[in-house]
Amino acid sequence: MKPAIRFEQVNYSVDGLHVLRNITGFFPKGKITTLVGPSGAGKTTLFRLCNGLKSPDSGDIFINEKHIKEYDPVTLRRKVGLALQNATMIDGTVFDNLSLPLKLQGKQLEEAEAKRLLNLVGLEEQFLSHGAKDLSGGQRQKVSIARTLVNRPEILLLDEITSALDRISQQDIEELIMNINKKFGTTIIWITHNLDQAVKVADYTWVMIAGEVVETGDISVLTAPKNERVKLFVKGEEN
Repeated sequence: MKPAIRFEQVNYSVDGLHVLRNITGFFPKGKITTLVGPSGAGKTTLFRLCNGLKSPDSGDIFINEKHIKEYDPVTLRRKVGLALQNATMIDGTVFDNLSLPLKLQGKQLEEAEAKRLLNLVGLEEQFLSHGAKDLSGGQRQKVSIARTLVNRPEILLLDEITSALDRISQQDIEELIMNINKKFGTTIIWITHNLDQAVKVADYTWVMIAGEVVETGDISVLTAPKNERVKLFVKGEEN
């Protein structure tokens, strides 16, 4: 398995508090890896290191086996897309929101491409002219994912993107992400607190507890954990 993102003894702290400790391992290329663990485990911080929003105190991060420092920030964020839980929309239409990533680069999004992206995420073309603030939670999340795909990232980081959605919308997003992975070979790394979801969508999983990577592997890590701390976490007893 080739690594899409690889970590070598990565550490990160805030005001003397260790948020991430000696992170070593990799997310496999072209696969879906779920990242699970209690609140405060350092999962979101790890994501922010992956697309350059934060820098580690020590250790090395490689994207497609090239050191992260060798990428300029714009290229890195095109290559490593990030979709968040709150799916923040700017004022204006869905088209305005989809156009934003290219607008920031001084480029224009073609209407045909915008329609293609909507079709990809399961929304009808008529939504292009809808006010973004009028969308349902599930629709907003789909637009957020489509907007992230404008730059055609090779790696997609998803941070709790279904946690605020109802069950049907959640299933829609799960199917969408699995389809993107299969259709384009996009590497997906998905933070989720929903262990059933983590098992359902993932090829691999990482379990983080208190800033450390405790166990990694296929979904048996969650269905039949060997590590005692992971066993407690799966039972809901590890904080």
